[in-house]
Amino acid sequence: MNEAMIKRAREAAEKYGYNNVEFRLGEIEALPVNDSTVDAIISNCVINLSTDKPRVFRESYRVMKSGGRITVSDIVTNGELPESLKKDLNAWASCIGGALPESEYINYIKNAGFKDIKVLEEAIYESDDPQLEDKIKSITVEAFKP
Repeated sequence: MNEAMIKRAREAAEKYGYNNVEFRLGEIEALPVNDSTVDAIISNCVINLSTDKPRVFRESYRVMKSGGRITVSDIVTNGELPESLKKDLNAWASCIGGALPESEYINYIKNAGFKDIKVLEEAIYESDDPQLEDKIKSITVEAFKP
């Protein structure tokens, strides 16, 4: 997301001797990567920060090699969130404001062209907020580019 994060990641890779990784500054909706060059994409609660999730998955598909895999963890909902939460910046920062119904999230992955989509894990998000009771969960999804 910013130069400081890139610098920190490069320093960590050097410190631990990781020489098969590369860090680039870019946006998740417009990846600074050539078509069909990526073997795997992983993400942990980042896609929910995007206001254009379908574009994120289309970009992921574009850059991925045939046979490549995407594995993402994100917050999804059981049904629609109240509008007040969708507009709350604190809810967005905690990955809740941008959360979509699980079926919609999965459909965006499918519509991008990915196959063999499966939910590997899920965990209910517990909250004291009555607006969120039984509405939020974390899922980890895996899918492949044919």
